[in-house]
Amino acid sequence: MNNKKLFAAVVGLGLVTLSACGSSSSSDSGSTGSKTVTLVSHDSWAVSKGVLADFEKKSGYKVKVLEDGDAGQAVNKAILTKDNPQGDVFFGVDNTLLSRALDNGLFQSYEAKGAGTIQAGYRVDGDKVTPIDTGDICVNYDKAWFSKHKLQPPTSYDDLIKPAYKNLLVTENASTSSPGLGFLLGSAAKYGDEGWQGYWKKLKANGVKVVDGWEQAYNEEFSGSAGGKKAKADRPLVVSYASSPPAEVIYADPKPTTAPTGVADGTCFRQIEYAGLLSNAKNTKGGKAFLDFLLTKEFQQDMPLNMFVYPVVQGAQVPAEFTKYGPQAKDPETMDPAKIAEHRDDWVKSWTSLVLK
Repeated sequence: MNNKKLFAAVVGLGLVTLSACGSSSSSDSGSTGSKTVTLVSHDSWAVSKGVLADFEKKSGYKVKVLEDGDAGQAVNKAILTKDNPQGDVFFGVDNTLLSRALDNGLFQSYEAKGAGTIQAGYRVDGDKVTPIDTGDICVNYDKAWFSKHKLQPPTSYDDLIKPAYKNLLVTENASTSSPGLGFLLGSAAKYGDEGWQGYWKKLKANGVKVVDGWEQAYNEEFSGSAGGKKAKADRPLVVSYASSPPAEVIYADPKPTTAPTGVADGTCFRQIEYAGLLSNAKNTKGGKAFLDFLLTKEFQQDMPLNMFVYPVVQGAQVPAEFTKYGPQAKDPETMDPAKIAEHRDDWVKSWTSLVLK
């Protein structure tokens, strides 16, 4: 769910986004009676102006948004500033980083109104965070490249280590990028504690390229993206999202009748994003109201075409473009957050030593 706004900008049309809605002065941001509620998020936060304006009108709160880089960067900064937080609500910690946030006491308890409408598969124990959206981290492929070279696109993790796909894949650094970490966790879920390192040795031997983040991987290295075409990129496989193909259609001008990119369905890892009321938030009342808003159907149905993620509440409608060009993976790899918490740092350290050195 990171860099989706940047993706849209590179494609050419951009998203309707909000960097900051209004600006709060020191006199209106320091108490629970404040009429400004401040959201801290990664730089992929986006919402339609009309949807946010409706919340502001109904609640009486003005929303200020502070975007703070990649999800990992934003979480780490929020932890460092938890005693004197930048805002009231944090959005964008996902299941790969959730334990880090919880172990460091980033959030205080609050069960958002509408929590009972969250689909069962996305609910969490306790009331420190609220699931907001979901998406699948998957390998994407350039349809035109594979057609031109008369090669079938890969469909699984196993395919990626075959000689036919040598020097074709680019992925993100697992220590600096959310999709990069998700791809690592997906391989660990697939091959187990004892098998994932052997898999990555084979992937490295097969020429996988690692770059720092999603923007570089997708828009500079991947030949199937609009940005990659302009940059004459030469990698037809990239770790991105199942929702990237519909974005390629929606933001193209003119729009193609079919998506120029596809998804290797057997390479997916399910990501879930959460929001929570920050510990020591100055405007707890406003923060709670905003968390309630994030679970409304109005916001949930607005998310897909703004942040290219799927809603998590029951009955929320998904745009036709998603159903046609970017359906959710049928059987993605998943991992218990407790296991991620136990192994993540060691896995990333081992991965770094194995792949980058």
